Amino acid sequence: MKKTFILFALIVAIVSCRNQDPNLTADVEIPVSVEELKFKPIEEFVNTTGTAFPKGEIELKSKIPAAYFLEKNPQTGKLWQLGDKIKSGAVIARLEDEEYVNSVKMETNKLNLELMETELKKQESLYEKGGVTLKELKTAGINYENAKTTVVNSKLQLQKTRVVAPIDGVIVDLPYYTQGTEVASGVTVAKIMDYKTMYMDVQLPEKYIAVIKPGQQVKLTNYTIPEDTIIGHITQLSPAIDADTRTFKGKISIENNEYLLRPGMFVKADIVTARKDSAIVIPKSIILSRQRGKTVFTIDRGVAVEKVIETGLENLTEIEVRRGLVKNERLVTSGFETLSNKSKVKIVK
Repeated sequence: MKKTFILFALIVAIVSCRNQDPNLTADVEIPVSVEELKFKPIEEFVNTTGTAFPKGEIELKSKIPAAYFLEKNPQTGKLWQLGDKIKSGAVIARLEDEEYVNSVKMETNKLNLELMETELKKQESLYEKGGVTLKELKTAGINYENAKTTVVNSKLQLQKTRVVAPIDGVIVDLPYYTQGTEVASGVTVAKIMDYKTMYMDVQLPEKYIAVIKPGQQVKLTNYTIPEDTIIGHITQLSPAIDADTRTFKGKISIENNEYLLRPGMFVKADIVTARKDSAIVIPKSIILSRQRGKTVFTIDRGVAVEKVIETGLENLTEIEVRRGLVKNERLVTSGFETLSNKSKVKIVK
């Protein structure tokens, strides 16, 4: 009887221990996050940085000493200001000097041109009738050409009384002068930059000289515009390698239509060297290096399945899977660190 009691107590203890240890009754379900695989594009690119410069830049200076008067922006009706967009031919300021204008003698020179033109026509008519010699006709022609040149020169002289934008662009410098103030010849009146199109000079590592080609697309970003990507293209490449830096020079043209980039900005550039529009693409961070090669985990009926994969194009964060995964498989994106093949899992999201 005593032996029977002891045996019964031992059986109860064993059963109690098993009930307290879940590992003895069921496998632990490891929580994981998954993503259903879809085809999407992937790009391989070379990273570089540089400074963005405007396509055109010009500093306008006064060409005569005169009274300064800033003109109005026809688009706003207000005096020109920093940051105003300006078209070629727009007048920024006028320089008034009555004595200078009088010295040009524009009206007198125009009248003289009219007289010389009339005289030339008269001489041509007489020459056809034999009334004047060839020398007299040529003299009339020379006088007419001289008078025409004088008028052209007078117009050029008068143009100095107006400061005109020679290019489309944006006013980036506009020194302040009180209206009517006498300014000297050679002082800066305005500075204009055309940065709707920009360029960037870059130094590229020697190993990419056979990979980077003119015409390749470049994606550019700056920390001040984190939500926007600006598109550019490789326009020129040097065939020579710098012996000291082991780099070669490249030039990037930037399409800055929205004026998001500003002259002098430091820019990060991704030169797209290869692209696929439709591929199985996964995060690089989830790939495990095993003796069999690169592996990832997928989920099938609540169980983790380890897959060996073959990869292709890659960039800083993503990589193409050429073999080993198929569309619509559920890929483990977090919680994979503690998984092994055939582990039971619990999908949390």
